[in-house]
Amino acid sequence: MTVLKTSLRSFFAHKWRMVLSAMAVVLSVAFVCGTLVFTATMNTTFDKLFSDAASNVMIAPAEEEGESTFDAAPANGVPETVPGSVADEVAAVEGVESATGTLYSTGATAIGADNENLGPATGAPTLVANWSEIEERTMELVEGDAPQGSGQALVDSDTADNNDLAVGDTIRLLTVFGDYEMTITGIAEFTVTNPGAALFHTDLPTAREMLLGGADGFTEIYVDSDGSLSDEALRDAVAQAVGADAYKLQTADEYIEENQDEIGQVLSILQYVLLGFAGIALLVGIFLIVNTFSMLVAQRTREIGLMRAIGSSRRQVNRSVLIEALLLGVVGSVVGFGVGVGLAVGLMALMSAFGMNLSTEDLTIAWSVPVIGIVLGVAVTLLAAYIPARRAGKISPMAALRDAGMPGDVRAGRVRAVLGAVLTLAGLGLLAATASVDEAADGAGFLALGVLFSLLGLILVGPALVGLVVRGLSAVLLRGFGPVGRLAERNALRNPRRTGATASALMIGLALVAGLSVVGSSMVASATDEIDESLGSDYIIQTSNFTQLPPQIVEAAEGVDGLASVTPALSVMADVTAPDGTTEERNLAASPASFVNEMALDVAEGDVAAAFEQGGMTIASDWAEENGVGVGDRLTVAFEDGESGELEVRAIINTGSAIAGTWFVGTDTVETYLPAEAMPLPWTLFASAEEGTEEETRAALEAAMEPYPQVDVRDQAEFKELVQSQVGQLLNMVYGLLALAIIVAILGVVNTLALAVVERTREIGLMRAIGLSRRQLRRMIRLESVVIALFGALLGLGIGMAWGAAGQQLLALEGMPVLEIPWGTIIGVFIGSAVVGLLAALVPAFRAGRMNILNAIATD
Repeated sequence: MTVLKTSLRSFFAHKWRMVLSAMAVVLSVAFVCGTLVFTATMNTTFDKLFSDAASNVMIAPAEEEGESTFDAAPANGVPETVPGSVADEVAAVEGVESATGTLYSTGATAIGADNENLGPATGAPTLVANWSEIEERTMELVEGDAPQGSGQALVDSDTADNNDLAVGDTIRLLTVFGDYEMTITGIAEFTVTNPGAALFHTDLPTAREMLLGGADGFTEIYVDSDGSLSDEALRDAVAQAVGADAYKLQTADEYIEENQDEIGQVLSILQYVLLGFAGIALLVGIFLIVNTFSMLVAQRTREIGLMRAIGSSRRQVNRSVLIEALLLGVVGSVVGFGVGVGLAVGLMALMSAFGMNLSTEDLTIAWSVPVIGIVLGVAVTLLAAYIPARRAGKISPMAALRDAGMPGDVRAGRVRAVLGAVLTLAGLGLLAATASVDEAADGAGFLALGVLFSLLGLILVGPALVGLVVRGLSAVLLRGFGPVGRLAERNALRNPRRTGATASALMIGLALVAGLSVVGSSMVASATDEIDESLGSDYIIQTSNFTQLPPQIVEAAEGVDGLASVTPALSVMADVTAPDGTTEERNLAASPASFVNEMALDVAEGDVAAAFEQGGMTIASDWAEENGVGVGDRLTVAFEDGESGELEVRAIINTGSAIAGTWFVGTDTVETYLPAEAMPLPWTLFASAEEGTEEETRAALEAAMEPYPQVDVRDQAEFKELVQSQVGQLLNMVYGLLALAIIVAILGVVNTLALAVVERTREIGLMRAIGLSRRQLRRMIRLESVVIALFGALLGLGIGMAWGAAGQQLLALEGMPVLEIPWGTIIGVFIGSAVVGLLAALVPAFRAGRMNILNAIATD
């Protein structure tokens, strides 16, 4: 009880010194809890959507293994369907009250009166469907009337609001079967969550004309029971009527579970990514907490010595510090849980801004969320405080007679330094080993272990490097500030372990930034070089969301005067059988023979032009070597939705192309084995102008594409910019998530300086008494902060570049061979670290400058 009382009094006596450590716990726990609440709420929201929409039995086309439940726009742009007659057959089954067919597709484009794309800017699909009683389960008509004839459409309220659409407005719906002008007759509002898509509804005959070319079919049939049979019995009865294997038959529970699994896989990836960044923030927070308790123990050396002198045992002192850590962890975790719920609500509001309206009524907080948050926060805090607690327990009663801190606080341990050096060298060796592997998968283990060992090694060896690196930085940056600079240098050198821990927190975040910057820049440089070396076409034509191009767009491009060639690039799935009988599914790139003029392939052997002729194909060099296949050999190729045949290998392409690919076949060959209705649509058109007409042809091509706002026409320079922007967007997202760890690291710098000011109160008073001005004092603290931040930046950026270079070695095996160091980013981050150091020192320096000299000298 005495230990508990002492711990409580000490905790509340030093509560303001623990605020920043508590903030680290709060932020990390909030990120974890917010992620769990947000993903759980998303799951709940979609569960309600599927539950409200489902019937007792659901009928859909039979799926191939690996197909997605949500894929309503196959490569040919026409959704797979169940014959319309099946609905009539099912309606006659005993126990069925009704069988309602629905037809929908995500392969359409909606275009407004001002020729703007009405689809979501977030990448969510545009969905065209027939309006039926099934839609009325999740939507209600709030304005106008439901569509009742050709040329009429209904739009969801979110799409109408985002695009200023009203009843009576005219739009166009573009599908593979035509370009249809429609008048909006009604607006419907979701009664559940809007999944983010843009929805346009027509009547059933119009939907069939637009999506199926007039064929009689449904993408799904909803079978409602009259209550006389269970869902399982009704499913079996329906299966007996239409054929158990002919279609995909599910009960409501099976349908809901499958859709939950599909959504759950996506949300799980998001959850693990977010939790990974939360883990990084927790790791950084450990350094902050270690420093806080180490400094508090050092500041209370005399106090703890007195406790030991009057009879407190080592165990009691140790327990006292851990109880303070426990209080910090509990308070920080509880507050973090509350902040996490607020963060989840904020993420829901952000999703609503992107078109997915999540209601706070669906906010899902499982009992496990606060438990996980509090256990995690407390465990991390206790773990971080354990070493300072052990150190406190070793304080002897004689320390009550001394003013100095413990000797162990001012020396970096030799054993720790040696172990850190060994781990760092081992990590660098593993990173270097990535250059010796032949397969990227084989090198992934080297990279992961190399990152782990080098990071742990630098954390351990950091204090031993303080003297060397800080003196080097000081010689360049601090010596020009005279005695103040020398004082700042000595303060940074005074406690290497503390400086090393503070810098390590910043090092982790900056190492990840540097590593990802190297990888991203290398990807862009590799793609740019490959475009320069291999892309021969003048223009690349694609949709803004990289979906297939409908025939109207291809015909419009082919009709442009001044184009020497227009080459469509398709993608077709096929099973390829190797000579040993093993079969692999391959994505074959299909194009006409003119492709060889648009893209220069890296040919290892054979005639690539002949490979695009009837009956030919190309294969990858590594696959050819692994399976003993050479030019002239014949492989059995079974095309998905088509027939099988033997194709001759006429060229072998060197593996290592990130853009062009290695497995090619001519479109003439594909047309031999695929029926016309199963031919995939092109995802890209490569076009080349006649020599000397590039500018005029570009203008004519853009004019031809003007009616299709979803299409972008790019030249090679613009295509490079697209690659760069895509990689840049991905990196910016990652940097945004890493910002949490960097913020916690900055809090660590502020915390270290603030506690150092308290620790050196008497010293500061003496310096002020012998003539150090307030301005000089503040400058000294700011310079100390800058040199600590730059020390962390040097370590982080250095090891991060090593991580990035090793990662690029593996990317080189996947077709990205160029190593590019983004020196502008690296230098910018280094300078930014100095700015961070300055900002972190503002409050501690201001507080130090306000100290009363006499009171400071009198401090015990």
